[in-house]
Amino acid sequence: MNRLGPVLAVAGLAAALALLAQQDLSEIGGLLAAAGFGLVLAALAHIPSMALNGHAWRLLLPRARRPSVLAMTANVWIRESVNGLLPVARIGGEIASYRLLRGEGVAVAPAAASLMVDMAISILSQLLFALLGLALLAWAGAGIGWGGIALGALAGVALAGGFILAQRADILSRLARLLNGIAAGRFPALEAHSARIDRMTRRLWRVRGAILGCFLWQLAGWAAGALEIWLALYFLGFPVSVAEALAIEALIQAVSSAAFLVPGALGLQEAGFLGLGLLLGLPAEASAALAIARRLRDLVVFLPGLLAWVWAERRMAREAVPA
Repeated sequence: MNRLGPVLAVAGLAAALALLAQQDLSEIGGLLAAAGFGLVLAALAHIPSMALNGHAWRLLLPRARRPSVLAMTANVWIRESVNGLLPVARIGGEIASYRLLRGEGVAVAPAAASLMVDMAISILSQLLFALLGLALLAWAGAGIGWGGIALGALAGVALAGGFILAQRADILSRLARLLNGIAAGRFPALEAHSARIDRMTRRLWRVRGAILGCFLWQLAGWAAGALEIWLALYFLGFPVSVAEALAIEALIQAVSSAAFLVPGALGLQEAGFLGLGLLLGLPAEASAALAIARRLRDLVVFLPGLLAWVWAERRMAREAVPA
């Protein structure tokens, strides 16, 4: 797996460059130059989406040790930065965010349980958002096969359902008990921690208000991401409706999530922008410029997020050293 990530990253980068090279590069460059600083503003428009997702996750944490919305937004920022730029198969960001929660004083069980429940709910909320995007595309006149939509919805529900059932079936406790048995009882602490996490996870799923609130705020966070698309196309000189921006954002996010093994969904994301642009009647050069504008977000938002992660890890390490 350590080698697979870099290999897929190089392959994806090559595919992205090949796709862009087939377009009129001089026209793409002209569009990007004309948009100028507007594309930086479009990249920064991703911040409200992170804040909404941070608030959604915050609802799953105990009130007594619940970090501030600002702290949770920073946590989501670092999680997305790690997952978006590093070859970690979208797992490294979750590990980093768990450590940050622990650094905020949240206990092991609530931190781990809230993270797992948040991940399960995110599958469901993104599935609904993707279906909304497909519906908006169909409404805009794009030729979409409803059989494929139904199959995608079924697969998404099966994935989310399996994840939720695994959480409610004490999967961590079972695995830890098995590992401890194989190791002749050398990991009793792991088994105890896993049992506490499983109990907390089951308890969380019974708090329906928090579950529903998390789902709705996550859905709002997905929708807020469309602001970035709308602004980028506006500054590129190809304004679209809110519905079209929502459709593009919903399906690009779905492509990125499906391509979780490829760092940054390199190549696949660019292909997605070109395909969606074709369905919506955008010139290929405009779609290619939009794909590049999306990559600008990696530099403007996610690269500083990696630096913030390094700083946060060093700060926690210093605080852990006895005086």
